[in-house]
Amino acid sequence: MILLIDTAQETGTVSLAREGKILWEEENRMAKEHAGWLLPAIGGLLAQAKLTVRDLVAVSVMAGPGSYTGLRVGMAAAKGFCYALKIPLITQNTLRIMAESMIPVAMEKRALICPMIDARRDEVFTALYQMETIKSHPSSVIDKMDLQELLPPQALILDKNAFEMYLSKNPIVFFGSGAGKWKIISPSLQAMFEPQQNMNQAFARASQLDFENGNQADLVYAEPVYLKEFFSY
Repeated sequence: MILLIDTAQETGTVSLAREGKILWEEENRMAKEHAGWLLPAIGGLLAQAKLTVRDLVAVSVMAGPGSYTGLRVGMAAAKGFCYALKIPLITQNTLRIMAESMIPVAMEKRALICPMIDARRDEVFTALYQMETIKSHPSSVIDKMDLQELLPPQALILDKNAFEMYLSKNPIVFFGSGAGKWKIISPSLQAMFEPQQNMNQAFARASQLDFENGNQADLVYAEPVYLKEFFSY
């Protein structure tokens, strides 16, 4: 069983997943309460599943970008469990997991994928992805549509010319807590705006693949991905 921790944004989640599928999950919509909510939520989730921490084979944490406080809370908890249990720590980039959750929508619209997280004022955390062919490892329990990174994760100050080069050639699906800012100023008819899909299944799939492939973070040196000067909710 893999424990998934996501406190990177306003809504926090903890989940238990097996073979890339969410089996149990808890949610907190009060961003300022993630610190006090997280450990009791994990305990309650394990009790609900009739499991103990000894049943965990890895912990996967959303490493950012996102809220400074939320990222610190999630990373500290994940490291604590991994250190005590001597199990792998897996880290995921928030923007990439957001993008993976939107693959079905982007496939339907034949569009590029652009997640956006509000970073205050006219700034967002964002990246741009293009879908690639499905790759499946023979020993894997799941398949995965891969994503090619066209723009790396970054803090971007929005203006009407943002993404102009890409929008001139492709439709792009924009979504996430920062997309509303861009919707107001975007001049392109190629810009499409969609609601954020639930990220947990994408989080579980990516974490399972990393676990299978031995892609684990260094327990000592792993840090949140901030991308810019710190902020908190």
